[in-house]
Amino acid sequence: MRNKTSRAHELAGAARLVTGAVQGVTDIAEAVHTAILSNVPAGKPLARAASLVYGGVRGSAGLAGAGLERLLGALQGVLGEATPSHRREALLAALNGVVGDALARSGNPLAIPMTLRRHGAPLAVGTEQPQGDISGRIVVLVHGLCMNDVQWRRNGHDHGELLRRERGYTPVYLHYNSGRHISENGRDFAQQLQALVLSWPVPVTELVIVGHSMGGLVTRSACHYGAEAGYDWLGRLSKLVFLGSPHHGAPLERGGNWVHVLTDLSKYSAPFSRLAKLRSAGITDLRHGSLLDNDWQDGDRFAHRRALPQFVPLPVGVACHTVAAAMGANTGTFVGNMKGKIVGDGLVPLDSALGRHAEAGRTLAFAPERQAVLEGVNHMALLDAPAVAELLLKWL
Repeated sequence: MRNKTSRAHELAGAARLVTGAVQGVTDIAEAVHTAILSNVPAGKPLARAASLVYGGVRGSAGLAGAGLERLLGALQGVLGEATPSHRREALLAALNGVVGDALARSGNPLAIPMTLRRHGAPLAVGTEQPQGDISGRIVVLVHGLCMNDVQWRRNGHDHGELLRRERGYTPVYLHYNSGRHISENGRDFAQQLQALVLSWPVPVTELVIVGHSMGGLVTRSACHYGAEAGYDWLGRLSKLVFLGSPHHGAPLERGGNWVHVLTDLSKYSAPFSRLAKLRSAGITDLRHGSLLDNDWQDGDRFAHRRALPQFVPLPVGVACHTVAAAMGANTGTFVGNMKGKIVGDGLVPLDSALGRHAEAGRTLAFAPERQAVLEGVNHMALLDAPAVAELLLKWL
């Protein structure tokens, strides 16, 4: 059975989100209005009058939102539970990817709590009974930004089910708020894995993790924090597989960072930089592939010129594999190679997915036989491409 959430709680979370949006737009409008009035004679009195008006709008929105939340709380028993569906979970996953850090900070009911799941339902750690589909060999699949665990099934194919059927692994899927910092999710994932291994109904003989996109970075972060905490699940971890993971960042986030850099250049456009800064902590971590708390603590995550994140090597004693994709063909030619470097799978360039970096000492040590470049495959197709399935069966 899936997670059941109170419909009233979900609606209250949505109301809180809308209230915040109204207040945020009001802030932007007021800032633009003030900037314009600053160049008008006797503009200061007008600006003060406008400020009173905008303050009234913010206050009214806040009161209305608070009243609606109280009403929904009173109606909780009448409204009942929200009906689970793939569409609803996909929408929540996308929302969490974009503003999930803000949802978590504010305690919004729409924030996704981290859970390990099987068959789309939370894994009852400690209460699972040995069954025919439970083995001591576990593969954990970790989704990417704005996605959820159910979306590992694409066009009727699920890599986890393939590995269960062909290799005898028991697939377990991580479900998490991808808008939080990668390091926060990494630390929590390390704790989840420790609980999983200690409570699994049969002795765990092997642990494998497959991470798609951001999921690969969350996995590397978990390995770091797991080693730091001395968790023993690392002793059972045999293999990691990264599918299109931006180990050294993604150009789209760097492009997004330029938006607010440019809008900050003028006092008239500066208020709109707040819109560019709505993107979550998880998204800004993708700029250069930040895995640790030190990369973002005590600093402005939107700062244009920031030091590269601390380099985190691949875990020692674990066979690490990586798959990169190029939407075009002929990556061996000069034009194809340049396209792969810049475009890659549409979101992640080849060098980033392969862990290669121009700066000495920052390249990840993937053995040649544990790397693969697929041509004519985009970022999402890595979830169901036959070539990826073949590699998984070969490597695992």
